[in-house]
Amino acid sequence: MTKSSKHLNMHPRRTLVGLAVLLSACSADQLNITNPNVPGIERAGTDPQALQLQATGLLVDLRAGRGGNISSTGLFGRELFNYTPQEPRNVTNFLIGVPGANQLDRNGFAAAPNWNTQYNTLRDAFNFKATAEALTTLSAEQKKAALGFAQTIEALELLYTIATRDTIGAVVQVNEDPQELAPFVSRDSVYKYILGKLDEANTNLTGGGAAFPFSLTAGFAGFNNPTTFRLFNRAIAARAAAYYATAGGGVTAWQRSLTASAASFINLTATTRAQLDVGPFHPYGAAPDVNNPQNAATSANLYAHPSILTDVPKKADGTNDNRYIAKIGPKADRAAPGGFGINSNLGFIVYPTISSPIPIIRNEELLLLRAEALLGTGDKAGAIAIINQIRVSSGGLAPSTLTAASTDADIITELLVQKRYSLLLEGHRWIDMRRYGRLNQLPLDIASGPNAHFVAKVQPVPGAECLVRAGKGAALAGPGCP
Repeated sequence: MTKSSKHLNMHPRRTLVGLAVLLSACSADQLNITNPNVPGIERAGTDPQALQLQATGLLVDLRAGRGGNISSTGLFGRELFNYTPQEPRNVTNFLIGVPGANQLDRNGFAAAPNWNTQYNTLRDAFNFKATAEALTTLSAEQKKAALGFAQTIEALELLYTIATRDTIGAVVQVNEDPQELAPFVSRDSVYKYILGKLDEANTNLTGGGAAFPFSLTAGFAGFNNPTTFRLFNRAIAARAAAYYATAGGGVTAWQRSLTASAASFINLTATTRAQLDVGPFHPYGAAPDVNNPQNAATSANLYAHPSILTDVPKKADGTNDNRYIAKIGPKADRAAPGGFGINSNLGFIVYPTISSPIPIIRNEELLLLRAEALLGTGDKAGAIAIINQIRVSSGGLAPSTLTAASTDADIITELLVQKRYSLLLEGHRWIDMRRYGRLNQLPLDIASGPNAHFVAKVQPVPGAECLVRAGKGAALAGPGCP
């Protein structure tokens, strides 16, 4: 855990409330007062209910970062615009950055997503594991189950971080003292750490017995005990290994992705929308719960990039792909504030209400990840078969014209089209285009002049994180904080 990330995004439930202290003397001993509103690990370790509160907190933490992940990657990947009339920085910070420099400002809006919330989660996971270990009421099996749960959440949060920071690397170490800075490590090391952590979690979940010693949210229905949660763990491992394969892991990582997906909840014969949508999700709701941050009912400033319509595949009858029809709708035309972008009259209906769930990973993504991995291991026919399965079942399209004689580049082109429309507004487009070296194919809405757009390759490390690391050496600064 890093000092700045802990300070930048404190959760309301960690705030001190209602504390009144009456000092009757000036003795130093009397100033050492235990705060009953913030129990330490020692006290939590004697309270079985503490583990449930912390487990719920971890899932709340995980959900808290999902909106920022989708919005930031959607902006970078030209999926969406956030056209807030009085706040042009929701455009300029992501699409223009430092004018004329082709880089993002680490002190701007574009730097914080996929960093602060993720490292808060890692700190909370650290505390959760300490509580589980300290609880004498838990059996050895229950402790393994708790550890496997926390390790899976840790790995997923780090995957969000490295998928957006890429060549910058990231911090994987969590120190007991949150004021003690941990070093950056390379992209390769981060991916190896994530995959190793997921495998450790898988082993712990395997030995975790029949039930968790806590309950999960409704979004994990069907994945809420150690055995079924392992299926989720393996799904995330399939994604992580695929990402690593295109970041230097090569054929070995592709094979690892295939192995993980086979052990996940993947349904290779899925053809219906219900079957394609199977997977854990984040639930939302009306107050006192949290609204879906991308919901169509209240997200007046969220617009779809016009290229989604321009590029949409057509069905045999000339109408638009079923996924487009289900996810994109008309919206009152709006221009970018300050003239910093182009007009759009398209909105998203992916998440129609404030209570619409957002998937963490779905069977449809698993199938497309498997197609990637099959191609990466030389099985063109297998990859094409899955591509056509998705085209027909999800898009309502005819099968592609790809054959075993098609080039890998042509198959990847078609695969990326299917991922674009199948996973629209789920946080993948920008990452996938970078993974395959195709960021230059994303549209530049303003190609020249003082407001010229560029396509970011990576998100920067937040400026506050760099500030606290300044002057502490190359290992602590890392390549993201020169």
